[in-house]
Amino acid sequence: MISPAEIFRRELPDDQYVPFARALGFALLGGAVFAWAGAPLAWMLGAMLATTAASLAGVSTYMPPGLRRIMIGVLGVMLGSAFRPELIGQIPQWWSSVILLLFFVALVQLIAFLFLRYVALFDPVTSYFAAPPGGLTEMALIGESHGADLRIISLVHATRILIVVTIIPFYFRFVEGLTVPTLPPSGISLISFDLTEGIILTIGGLAGFAIAKPLKVPAPALIGPMFVSAGVHLAGISTSPPPVELIAVAQLIVGGAIGARFLGLTASDIRRIVSFAAVSGLIMVAVSAVTSLLVYDMLGKSAPAILLALVPGGLAEMSLIALSLDIDVAFVSTMHILRIIMVVVLAPLAFTWTIGRAGSN
Repeated sequence: MISPAEIFRRELPDDQYVPFARALGFALLGGAVFAWAGAPLAWMLGAMLATTAASLAGVSTYMPPGLRRIMIGVLGVMLGSAFRPELIGQIPQWWSSVILLLFFVALVQLIAFLFLRYVALFDPVTSYFAAPPGGLTEMALIGESHGADLRIISLVHATRILIVVTIIPFYFRFVEGLTVPTLPPSGISLISFDLTEGIILTIGGLAGFAIAKPLKVPAPALIGPMFVSAGVHLAGISTSPPPVELIAVAQLIVGGAIGARFLGLTASDIRRIVSFAAVSGLIMVAVSAVTSLLVYDMLGKSAPAILLALVPGGLAEMSLIALSLDIDVAFVSTMHILRIIMVVVLAPLAFTWTIGRAGSN
């Protein structure tokens, strides 16, 4: 049996203490600056960009894989906590919108894939997992498990999120004449977090990983805890997400781990990737806007509600905008939760049927 000390030595060899300290320092600095500026996904994007900058400058950084997996599990539990029992009764009323969302996700992924593959000239697997309108962490992890370039996927999705979260508030501010706050909603602090809730979420996260890993589920550290957490919250066993401090640390570690992989990539490569990613993000926003104008009357919803439900930004950010504008918050939140599920569950399956099968022939 391997001792805890041996596991620690494997995760953090003697020659990696200093690189690990550097990675933590850059990640903390970047996350703190982004959080101070009120940026979306502040701790993850700030940590990723700061550590990436250090890596591009030739500074050696390192993030232990085991620590990264633990924090990925925390993010999975966070995603699952967005599900609430009251959503079960509401979702059947929106069946036509769910069908639209399914086709929309497929459409924008196809358009983005064709652009990234044949205009940006990324390889097929990387183009595929950089294309879905899904979260940065989800697609980066699942794509990596299929052999895609994690660095490109991370930059493409990070750029998309920034594009969407920047454009949408400006649209409502200058077109609709409304001011939209940009900070995500507050969660529960560790100080006031219930111990029983913590035990339930911890057991659920560990159980999810233990179930998903032997089943060879892609990114088991993320998807397993997410599904178990969703079940626990839908059943009403738990009503809380993880504490905000733990979520911030998880985002910081995962972001720093992504940034630590950029050693050896040149600044010109980064500029090229971000340029194509920005165009891809703008295409997604444009397709969302046109779709909302075409179908809102048929679905019995306002065009702004459909736009907020379709545009591929973050769940927290889009929900906050809907809340501040009093635009069908439950509908918008549910559509984004379903979008994440569709992408996380269906993208790997579709990959096996298309790109993966073509590569095996």
